[in-house]
Amino acid sequence: MPASEAINIGWFFGVIAALALLFAAGLRLQVRLGFASRVVSGALVVASAVTVVILANVALFRHDAHLDFTREKAFTPSAEAGELVRGLVEPIDVAYFYQKQNPGAVALVTMLRQLERENANFRVRLIDADQNPALASSIGVRTYNSAVLRSGDRRIEVVTTDDREIALGVLRLLRKREIMICFAAGNGEYDIDNFEFHTHFEGAHRHSHDASGLAVVQMEQHGIGRLRRAIEKLGLAVRKISFATGQPIPDDCGAVVEANPRTRYSPGETELMRRYLERGGSAMFLIEPDYELDESLAALLASAGIKVGNGVIVDPKEHYFTDEQMIAVSQYGVHPVTRGLALSFYPGARPLETVPTTGVRVTPLATSSSEAYVIADRLGNNPAAASGPRASRIIALAAEGGLNKAASSPFRMFVAGDADFVSNSFFPYLANSDVVLAALAWLTHEERAPTVKPPVEVLPTVSLTGEQMRGIFIFTVLLMPGLIAFAGGAIWWLRR
Repeated sequence: MPASEAINIGWFFGVIAALALLFAAGLRLQVRLGFASRVVSGALVVASAVTVVILANVALFRHDAHLDFTREKAFTPSAEAGELVRGLVEPIDVAYFYQKQNPGAVALVTMLRQLERENANFRVRLIDADQNPALASSIGVRTYNSAVLRSGDRRIEVVTTDDREIALGVLRLLRKREIMICFAAGNGEYDIDNFEFHTHFEGAHRHSHDASGLAVVQMEQHGIGRLRRAIEKLGLAVRKISFATGQPIPDDCGAVVEANPRTRYSPGETELMRRYLERGGSAMFLIEPDYELDESLAALLASAGIKVGNGVIVDPKEHYFTDEQMIAVSQYGVHPVTRGLALSFYPGARPLETVPTTGVRVTPLATSSSEAYVIADRLGNNPAAASGPRASRIIALAAEGGLNKAASSPFRMFVAGDADFVSNSFFPYLANSDVVLAALAWLTHEERAPTVKPPVEVLPTVSLTGEQMRGIFIFTVLLMPGLIAFAGGAIWWLRR
């Protein structure tokens, strides 16, 4: 609970205590005066009581407290929105044209009023669109539940009933420069125009998302449209670029994303990427286990302190649900990308390694448990076929520094041995979206900027790792019934 809310609640209880004291004093007051004196004294008592009540109501109005007892906190702004508003140092004007018949809009009105009390720089004007159609038309509003945000001469319109969308609009207003995220195309990468929400594998015996059905049917048009939508909600620009033309990577690309290439890089394409990184560029490589790197790309990554291994990581201890190839990660390396991350999972990942390189700092971000091993055949589950001993394997890492002595500026790079975790099927679940969005913020040098998570359409779920499921099973199915049976047997033995 914010300190301001605790102070307001303290004011509430203080006023209630004062009124109770006044009421108790009135009950114990004994007046032995004449008729005229009783009238005058009674009037003074009534006037004093009315004055105290009025002042109490003014105090409560000026220190209004908000208590939300709904389980979903449906009438409370998100923590990210509150933190963003409290940190404003320049005025932001919000005019919200809402429809009273929309419960979501009415809830947002309540949240905007609360946010307005957090910071005087956040100024809100709430307007019933049905009662003020001319006003809405005069400023170009054509849709119910539209919020017009202004900062100086900048203007953004957001159609929403979600306070996080308002916070994202504020972030877009505060951004002083346009940031372009460039997605590589031309090598069979995941398509940013594909918004298909559910793609999967169909096995011979069951429906699954793991590798067991890979040999039967694979839906190739796996997209990352959800990632693109989240990026655009953050106010970043998105476009595709191709290396096949031989044109240099544009300097306005804040970061280049290579998401699951299918065909090998040519030496010319690798050279274009190298020149971009030497100019201080940033790149994200998401490389699936079945992709064979060409020598030029492997050499480029090695010069950045990164080696991409072969095979698929299997983790019997930390995995999502029952699939040991779907690695679950709850502990991360210390880095701006991993700040505040929760559980994320990687459905089929190849191992990465760090290579000692002068002038480059490489940080492992996500790793498997110490029980993990690597198999060469993605469809095999025989530990005897494992490559190397059981040990913690790196799944994702970040690198920063000078690519070589000729580099004019330091580069930044994020590499993951899996691309599916950002695809439409897995992007919105657990902390997968947080990982890739935090990585993009770091790559574009915005890691110190306020963060707000874009809303993603997904039903609430309870997700557990394999170890957590085993623990719950042992406690609820074995330990608790066993203790009850033991207690019952002990009581019977003592009373027999």
